[in-house]
Amino acid sequence: MMIIIFYEDRNFQGRSYECMSDCSDMSSYLSRCNSCRVENGCFMVYDRPNYMGNQYFLRRGEYSDYMSFGMSDSIRSCRLIPQHRGSYRMRIYERENFQGPNHELMDDCDNIMDRYSLSDCQSCNVIDGHWLMYEQPHYRGRMVYLRPGEYRSMRDIGYSGMRLSSARRIMDSC
Repeated sequence: MMIIIFYEDRNFQGRSYECMSDCSDMSSYLSRCNSCRVENGCFMVYDRPNYMGNQYFLRRGEYSDYMSFGMSDSIRSCRLIPQHRGSYRMRIYERENFQGPNHELMDDCDNIMDRYSLSDCQSCNVIDGHWLMYEQPHYRGRMVYLRPGEYRSMRDIGYSGMRLSSARRIMDSC
């Protein structure tokens, strides 16, 4: 069973909330969330409600302070990342609405622009697996979690003006 425990204060202090699924608004359970412990599984946490804002990938471990993994504000929502066993496939497109040059990814890619000569990645279709895309090459910078589905525009999921430059599969090692 996948479990994450959120705490109001740093260092696992204050009231807590145990979560085993997606939570679109933490304020229903805690006034703030400044630390968490992932007992099992992988989760994305967000600094805004409804899975918006900056996203952070957390796997099993203790996070005594939300700033320790780069977050600038309290955790406001979270999404459980289900385990995936099988193939990974994602088609990326240079422009919105699946337009322009495109390539299919089946493995991690540390630099989309260099490997595929794309100037940008503005839409994608995740066919199999769960992926993280990063703002900078070599899996650095802000990230976005993509589960199977069509993403006609990265702006639709809150990423206008962000260039996606690398992609990594979320493997079942969570």
